Amino acid sequence: MALLTFSQFPSLSFFPNARPFSPNRRYCSSSLVRVISSANKDNTGTAILWFKHDLRIDDHPGLVAASKYRALVPIYVFDHRILSRFSDEMLELLLFALEDLRKSLNDQGSDLMIRFGNAENVIQELVREVEATCIYAEEEVEYELRLMMDVVKEKLQSLLVPAGSPSVEFWQTPFYDVKHLPSSYNDFKKLLLPITTPLQPTTLSSSETDLDWGPLPTYDDVKKYMSSSPYKSGENWTSFKEKSAETLLQRQTVKPNESIERSFRHIQSRKLGQSVFVTRKGNVVGGGTDNVLNALAAYLRYLEGTGRDDWQEVHEKVRAAESRDGASFIGLFGPALCLGIVSRRRVHCEAIKYERERNAGFVSPFGYSAATIAAAIDAVCSMEWYWLMALRDQINSDGKYSTRFWRWNGYLTQYTVAGDDGPAVLLVHGFGAFWEHYRDNIDSIAANGNRVWAVTVLGFGKSEKPNIVYSELLWAELLRDFIVDVVGEPVHLVGNSIGGYFVAIVARAWRDLIKSIVLINSAGNIIPVYSSIPLSRDRSTSVASWVGSRLLLFYLRLRIKEIVKKCYPRRTERADDWLVNEMRRASYDPGVPIVLESIFSFNLSIPLNYLLEDVKDKVLIIQGMKDPISDSKSKVAMLKEYCDGVTIRELDAGHCPQDEVPEQVNAIISEWIVSVESKAFAGCSM
Repeated sequence: MALLTFSQFPSLSFFPNARPFSPNRRYCSSSLVRVISSANKDNTGTAILWFKHDLRIDDHPGLVAASKYRALVPIYVFDHRILSRFSDEMLELLLFALEDLRKSLNDQGSDLMIRFGNAENVIQELVREVEATCIYAEEEVEYELRLMMDVVKEKLQSLLVPAGSPSVEFWQTPFYDVKHLPSSYNDFKKLLLPITTPLQPTTLSSSETDLDWGPLPTYDDVKKYMSSSPYKSGENWTSFKEKSAETLLQRQTVKPNESIERSFRHIQSRKLGQSVFVTRKGNVVGGGTDNVLNALAAYLRYLEGTGRDDWQEVHEKVRAAESRDGASFIGLFGPALCLGIVSRRRVHCEAIKYERERNAGFVSPFGYSAATIAAAIDAVCSMEWYWLMALRDQINSDGKYSTRFWRWNGYLTQYTVAGDDGPAVLLVHGFGAFWEHYRDNIDSIAANGNRVWAVTVLGFGKSEKPNIVYSELLWAELLRDFIVDVVGEPVHLVGNSIGGYFVAIVARAWRDLIKSIVLINSAGNIIPVYSSIPLSRDRSTSVASWVGSRLLLFYLRLRIKEIVKKCYPRRTERADDWLVNEMRRASYDPGVPIVLESIFSFNLSIPLNYLLEDVKDKVLIIQGMKDPISDSKSKVAMLKEYCDGVTIRELDAGHCPQDEVPEQVNAIISEWIVSVESKAFAGCSM
């Protein structure tokens, strides 16, 4: 297996703080083609190009490399493991993108093969059929997809064609010529690395004309295939994701998601009207690469206004999607970037090109001349940083835990897992922390006969921090989807601090997903009498929250060690340099100020006793009685009075007992799980 990283290629300086751009400098992408081709021992045979999340021919290094073979067979495989991660709207976007990709390949003298099934079986069969000598596929960072790629590679190693066992080449579209990635984004920026040049489409090799290329499926075809998936959970299980936390907490009734009765070709009526918003909902940009780039041009020129109908529609969508400053870009273009209809560095290139047009060829080091330019550049640079970190951190530095990544709504989310058998346990951290805050709990709980997951929720640690509106309900829905998509069965759900509040929301809204919950110094109040559930709908950014988040960030960086030690009153040595440095490192990640703004719009007014009302006999409260953040004695008294049925364990510890006194917490949680499982088994046996 080879990995094409192209570290030796010349590159354009598109980074604002990089060396000045010279309009007289020329860069020839043919040097890139020669380097890639030199990696091929024999390019006289047939190559297979496996499209997954790279549905374009523009800026596609894998396509450039594969085009040097005598024959080229591009393929897209409808695999359950890939499709199950997509929403209905993403499936629509996928079909439109594949239609355009096939047309683009046809224009270049090639075609796109369509197949259904397990990728490893489909690719193996195709290799035999065309006697392929090489398979090109984009490098992945998501755990399940990396696992799938490993299976494909293993299957091909035992397969012999006339030219020998076929090779697998993993390619990337790297932003930067970076040989060593610093752990801190702050240090990374100091390198002043230029951004590499996007590649133009290349002339393609001829395809095997006598092959069965397969028709493009309709939307209904894909949904029918999905419903027959051997990996598909029961209907009741998957339906948990159909209703939002807000809907369920307010006991509102909503109509179930209507199935899309129209086929893909019927849906195309929107596209024929020249709209860049091709799905039924019409909230995101879709279609092919040209469609997305046209929408991007309209987006970047938002301040100029336009007489074009299609651009006016984009401008209207920008206003509707601007839930906070700059959020419209990721809201409108995030799905297209996730499917690879356009590359991140192509977006960056187009944004910088427009910035130069506005400023007589000059890019200021002090900021961009339009908010839309800044939003686009910030978004793709941020996405690239988290992708690079995810690629590097598949295995943790000390090798103790496996670091994995899962995409939630298109965003990379980090997690780990330990244990081979037993009840499922999911650990959720508090504000400003990450899954490693359970560093001395995971193995111990797993050793007691459990399978343990720990997740870093979106906006923290090394998980992505996109420009979106963060709320307690959003994080609860992330946990719901993690249980459904990753764990795949009901869990014992454990949460510390505000993570405990998220856990309590999950228990109230989707109680069938939990076997029990454990709240460790949980956020949330006990309100004896309440008449309604106050859910705030206004999460908009104010000037006060913008300023407040920046001041708070400055304060936290300055005083982080002191703040953390106060949360460990019994064993201050547990607030060690590693924990403090990792929190400080994460504070420099792109998007952190946006996450901190959420503090000013949090709604923790839903009573904890209301959230626990239906599951009280399945609730364990672990309370560090020396918590400097809340009055533990008062809280325990209120819990005992208004949450009868819950089990409470008081500990001589601060706000984070799981990390301060892990031995005690591990024993309590393990005993609790055994007790709950025994009761459940006894109930089933009766």
